[in-house]
This record gives sequence, C-alpha cells and structure tokens, in this order.
Amino acid sequence: MIEDTDFETFLYISDNKYQIFVYDKNNSKNLYNEEIKNDNEIELNILSKFLDDNIYKIEKIIKNFIKNIILIIEDDKVLEIGLSIKIKNYEKQLDYKYVKNGLIESKNIFKENYPDLVMMHMLIVDNDMSKKLLSNSKKINDNYFYLEVNFICISVSYTHILDKLLGNLQITIEQYMSGNYVKNFLEEDENMIPVIANKLNNGFNKNEVKVISKNKENIGFFERFFQLFS
Repeated sequence: MIEDTDFETFLYISDNKYQIFVYDKNNSKNLYNEEIKNDNEIELNILSKFLDDNIYKIEKIIKNFIKNIILIIEDDKVLEIGLSIKIKNYEKQLDYKYVKNGLIESKNIFKENYPDLVMMHMLIVDNDMSKKLLSNSKKINDNYFYLEVNFICISVSYTHILDKLLGNLQITIEQYMSGNYVKNFLEEDENMIPVIANKLNNGFNKNEVKVISKNKENIGFFERFFQLFS
C-alpha cells in the first residue's frame, strides 16, 4: 500500500480535455496519467464519468482511497485582480513587519471586496520594489514602499459545483490552481504539469505568497521571507 503522503493526485480540467495524474513525490514521476478530450466546453456529466472510471483504477493501483485532490483549472472563469498599497517606512529599513502587514492588508482587502471569489494564487508583482523585498538587503532609503499584488481567483459558485462533484466520491478538493499559471512554467510536455504544480506548491516561484504551517518540511514564502530577518 502506498501511503497518502507518498503521492499527490491532480485533476486538470479545461474546455478541451480532462486529465488526471497521480504524482509519486518520492521518485518525482507520474504514477498514473489518463486524459480524455472535450468538445470546447466543460461538461460536468462527462467529467463525472471520467472521474468514476479513473478514481476506481487509481485506488486499485495504490491500494488506498483517494481522500484529497488538487484541482487545476484552465478556463476563462479564472480571473486576475491586481491590488497596490502604499506603506510608510518610518525606520528607513526593510523590516519584516512592514512586509508582513502589507501582505496581510492586501489579502484582507481582496477578501472584503471580492467575497464571491476564491483565491487560487497570490503573487507579488515583479518590479524594483519586489526585488528589494525578496533580497537579503535590509536597508531601504524610500519614505514609502509600494506593494503590488496580483490575485488569481475563481468564483465561489463555480467551486461549489466542483466541490459537490468530487464530494460525491468522498474526495475533498485540497487546493485550486490556475492552469494557465502552472503552464507558464512548463516548456513543452504537458505531462509535466503535476511536477511543476508540486514545485510551485513548495516555493518554486519566489514571487508567490504561500501561507503554510511552519511544522511542515517545505515552508512557504511568508515563513521563508521572515527567516531572513530572524
């Protein structure tokens, strides 16, 4: 039997195909990979049958139940929203509390203004200030620093439909990811999607803000960034 912690299951859905992967984290390779083509729209009945067929096959291979899945969506329903905040720098140096407060404020603004959206990714915009934020330098001469953040998100109503669909199989959607965002880090082979998604979930993109419990082996940007000042 393969332990739950040894693999991750990814479901990739788009308007032209459904694809399911089981990624072997210990050996960094796909343990299972199956797909079917679509007719330029996401059809839930077809997706449901695709899942029924493949979940059963996967569980026979791993001799275990799939409890969680990471859902990667490539669809025009995935939106991108940008926010920018201005923060007074009283101490003339880059202190972690300013960055932490700025990130928390940005996230709170997003939640307050877009309660009907689910955040998939939170990205610090790559500009001169972000390079300072992500470097080891503590000194900064600016009176203010401007934090720009992009949120990649999807509607709550859409996630409810998908949550129910997977819930019928006693599977919880552990995380939503953007297909276009993941594919930005691919070269050509789309079978590498779970490899790249796994890397992104473990800090591959230094500009992505990921809040992960500190007791996990692989920690996110919040924790990695704050360690620079400890």
